[in-house]
Amino acid sequence: MSEKVETIDFGAPGTFGAHLFRIEIAVARSSPVVIIEDYGYRGQEFGIPRDEERVVLRRTVWSAIADTARREFNDRLRAAKVTTGRWHIGTNLVDRLLGKELCVLAWAAETANDEQLSVISGKWAALRPEERWWLFAMTVAEAGLPEDSHRGWRRALFHALADGTAPSPGRRRQRPIEQDLFSLPLLEEAK
Repeated sequence: MSEKVETIDFGAPGTFGAHLFRIEIAVARSSPVVIIEDYGYRGQEFGIPRDEERVVLRRTVWSAIADTARREFNDRLRAAKVTTGRWHIGTNLVDRLLGKELCVLAWAAETANDEQLSVISGKWAALRPEERWWLFAMTVAEAGLPEDSHRGWRRALFHALADGTAPSPGRRRQRPIEQDLFSLPLLEEAK
């Protein structure tokens, strides 16, 4: 029988030294929200820093995207039978994969105006988790620090997700069911 893993906030492991993301929400409404990648035990080894700030968001931008991220994350946490979370003042801990997805949303939204924020949130919610992870990997390799907001993939994320109108929930096309990558005949052992 497997033990239920203890989690904190949005699926972050309760064990010390885990790789996760910290979202720092200050008490003052005029203070920015900071998303930080915390490498846990891997930090400070082989040139990896202990943690890295990924994005600093204006509070108005955070307020516009926070509910979309909360709903998406909680739906996935419920499906995995893990305790759900809510955003609160102070330090919010987020699972490393969900944190990567949140960075993609934050990077796309950081320079957006009010009209573009709902479009960005809707298009981000329409992406699959694997697509968000890939976008994070491409973006962080070139422009993953707060001062990189107008560079490379960060700028491309903004243009890709802010263009057009928000997809309506009823208009979503059903995607075909994909087989698990590791169950394809190509990867089966010869018998």
